[in-house]
Amino acid sequence: MTSAAAAPAAPDEPLTHRQILTILFGLMSGMFLAALDQTIVATAIRTIADDLKGLEHQAWATTAYLITSTIVTPLYGKLSDIYGRKKFFVAAISIFVVGSVLCTFSTSMLQLAAFRAVQGLGAGGLFSLALAIIGDIVPPRERAKYQGYFLAVFGTSSVLGPVIGGFFAGADSILGITGWRWVFLVNVPIGIAALLLVSRTLHLRHTRLNHRIDWGGAALLSVALVPLLLVAEQGRDWGWTSTNALLCYVIGAVGALGFFWQEHRMGDEAILPLRIFTNRTVGVASAASVLIGIAMFGGLASLPLYLQIVKGATPTEAGLLLLPMTLGIMSGSVISGQIISRTGRYRIFPVIGVVLLTVSLFVFHYVHYDTPLWQTMIVMVFFGLGLGFNFQPLTLAVQNAVPPQQIGVATSTATFTRQIGGTIGTAVFLSILFSLVPEKIASAMRTVAPTPEFQEALRDPANAEFAKQLAQSSQSGGGGSAAASSGVLQDSSFLTTLDERLARPFLMGFSEAMDHVFLVGAFVMVAAVVIMWFLPEVELRSGSAYQERNDADAAAKAATH
Repeated sequence: MTSAAAAPAAPDEPLTHRQILTILFGLMSGMFLAALDQTIVATAIRTIADDLKGLEHQAWATTAYLITSTIVTPLYGKLSDIYGRKKFFVAAISIFVVGSVLCTFSTSMLQLAAFRAVQGLGAGGLFSLALAIIGDIVPPRERAKYQGYFLAVFGTSSVLGPVIGGFFAGADSILGITGWRWVFLVNVPIGIAALLLVSRTLHLRHTRLNHRIDWGGAALLSVALVPLLLVAEQGRDWGWTSTNALLCYVIGAVGALGFFWQEHRMGDEAILPLRIFTNRTVGVASAASVLIGIAMFGGLASLPLYLQIVKGATPTEAGLLLLPMTLGIMSGSVISGQIISRTGRYRIFPVIGVVLLTVSLFVFHYVHYDTPLWQTMIVMVFFGLGLGFNFQPLTLAVQNAVPPQQIGVATSTATFTRQIGGTIGTAVFLSILFSLVPEKIASAMRTVAPTPEFQEALRDPANAEFAKQLAQSSQSGGGGSAAASSGVLQDSSFLTTLDERLARPFLMGFSEAMDHVFLVGAFVMVAAVVIMWFLPEVELRSGSAYQERNDADAAAKAATH
């Protein structure tokens, strides 16, 4: 059934406000599916990892999802430019739902990572295609009018996600199924509803473009990314100069060279046309997006762990404690969107945004295990503002800088580069974190163990089991450090029941390891500040890409008659 509001406009007429809202309603359903999944999984991942006995493999569940979503993002953009957006948006939702069902059957963290990779194949199209469709139908100067609807989606998911994720993670069993498995199962009814909405509302006329599909580029991109991300995740176990690591470096480098050769050979038909990066706006925005993605996903992966492991928050509480960052993101997006709509100038916001991100990450470096939460939450607000000042303005700048026929490729490029950074950031930052944790815990144990409070806690009969493990480690030559780190990277849940006097070195160790992660992130963002300074200011178009393409089609038909 197609309503009047959803019917495509005539070729010479722009879409009406009502038609745009009808299309947005369908798009928001798909974006809500992906946004809600991210917040739910981020909230519940520690519980999932503890239950599957693999906290140290947590990064795999996130990295696998990011790898596949990153690889397919440019493919979705190119294919949708050729064949139209709707069919690929529907396919993305369907694949995401199938991946969600598979995740519920996971019995190990590595199996969960494999199924999350399937989810990522769908997720790669949800955000990029929704943003591309917005770029199609809404003129750049008017986009802020509709930005609030998307912010409502992210805001709602940010509030509901932690609550739902915490509820499922905290439940032993629901209808005979382990509580955390509902974190993924809940996507099924939401996905089905999204499919129905998109089928009914998303009706846009598309003129097919006959081009070759760059399957070789997609394959070579996989060959380039997967080995490098694999060594980023496994390097601390293999050794950074081990045979396995060196093999990954070589394969990744060969894959990257092959990818650039293939993209050069394919020209404009490449999934990631290299020529598009010669556009200064696209080139600068893409380079900056990689670094912003590293800092963003590195911070987003570390903060929930800090709140749950160091501050003892439940999954639900940790999610809700991140709301100041969500408030910052929404405020930054609204402020930048409204001012851009009125002035047509966007450059100032990404520049201020990267400065805010740099300062926030540097301040996070000084957050310790006993830092009051209210101080940390203030920093979260500014971290969120920095992200909000970059999300919409950078995508807007890239879409505005290319011809209407390349909106899909341009949007997927903006998303792709941010996800590349996010994938690298998650793998590298969590690898740094878990590499440092045993050493930092052992160091904190040597400092805290001799104190009267710690020794008194050891003599408490209620802590006899822990005291026994610590004594055994000392007798075996571990000096207590083995007991300090043994098991904590597989299952950190024991910290919630451990005497707070005995838990102190663990909390100190995790906190000090995270300090290093945030410091590395701050240095990465310094480079982003330098790059962003070269972003040009280009006048925003007043017409939509959809209208411009329709006008061009009408003119071409008139010329042939």
